[in-house]
Amino acid sequence: MRSNDSKVSFFILEGTNAFAVGIYFNWLFFYTQRQLNFGVAENLGLVALHGLVYAGSSWLGGWFAHRFGNFFALKLGFTIMAVALAAGAMLPFALGQVCVLMLWTFGMCFTWPTLQSLVSDGARGRRLPRLAGIYNVTWSGVSAISYFIGGALLERFGVAFLFWIPVAIHAGQIGMVFWLERTHRAAPARPRLPVPDTLPDEPPELDLATKKRFLRFALLANPVAYVAINTAIPMIPVVAKRFDLSPTFTGMFCSIWFFVRMGAFILFWLWPGWHYRFGFLLAAMFFLIVSFLGLLLSPSLWVLLVAQIIFGLSVGLIYYSSLYYSMHGGASKSEHGGVHEAMIGIGTLLGTSVGVSAKYFFPAVEGVSIWTVSGVLFLGLVGLIWLRIRR
Repeated sequence: MRSNDSKVSFFILEGTNAFAVGIYFNWLFFYTQRQLNFGVAENLGLVALHGLVYAGSSWLGGWFAHRFGNFFALKLGFTIMAVALAAGAMLPFALGQVCVLMLWTFGMCFTWPTLQSLVSDGARGRRLPRLAGIYNVTWSGVSAISYFIGGALLERFGVAFLFWIPVAIHAGQIGMVFWLERTHRAAPARPRLPVPDTLPDEPPELDLATKKRFLRFALLANPVAYVAINTAIPMIPVVAKRFDLSPTFTGMFCSIWFFVRMGAFILFWLWPGWHYRFGFLLAAMFFLIVSFLGLLLSPSLWVLLVAQIIFGLSVGLIYYSSLYYSMHGGASKSEHGGVHEAMIGIGTLLGTSVGVSAKYFFPAVEGVSIWTVSGVLFLGLVGLIWLRIRR
């Protein structure tokens, strides 16, 4: 594979995918709240269905790419996403939007595991964590930009932008994949050098049991982080309504944690001092709970600002831990791509299902969904401590 040219092209595909996904998914809940009269329970239920499909299909997407080829998987995924969103623009009713989200989620499951595999394919030694760092900064940075400008686009162009901007992006991606496929076939094959058993920056004194243990820590923590993320995102419209924020200001102000997460990715990419130190992961899990409560229950915009900063740092370290310890723990690219995304889906499904159930059984209790999801996050913290003391 042509190393430099191919990687740049894959990062372009990753960035455009992150922008399209961010525009549609992150702003969908403003649309459902304002146009379809969805409340907290309905929006959380929508995300729970999304998590169910994502958890069940991510492994399939990774397996499909391995079995039938990465380029075919990308073309299929982008096509399904584009068709789903084009239909969504013409189905302005609740059941139609639910079906659109499910089909779109299924298509997306063919893209992220495949892009992760393409970016890391053929990387050796220090180049692997460097590419992983670029990958993280790319998707997180573009996601932050999409949320930052999404509110202004919503006010300027209406709800149609949720669907047609991503459709146009996916159409361009399909064309780019066809071009990449032809380029890849025409390029001369490059001999593969032996891959070292360990990465050069890995501490030599670590044994396999320690690396596996930290991998288990991260594989527990990452779904818990996505419990918080995918509960917070559909509830941001409620926060915006409480402070009487316009969509434009909501996008600008509530995107702070997105940008902080990107900064955290840069920090943890360049600074190795957190590697294999349990205290950092434990602190991230604790402050995840504190910042989640501050994010959704903040009495002022200043508290909301501080909560976003802590939230972005916490989810940044937890996500990066999952990626880094998977590389060092021996998981293959094909295994990790699908399993990593499936774990995200499981976290999404778990957290929002608990929130929906609490709202259904205790509708009169103020903030019941927030408190019950916080309970799930606390159980994740307890589980992490239990894994630490268990030998």
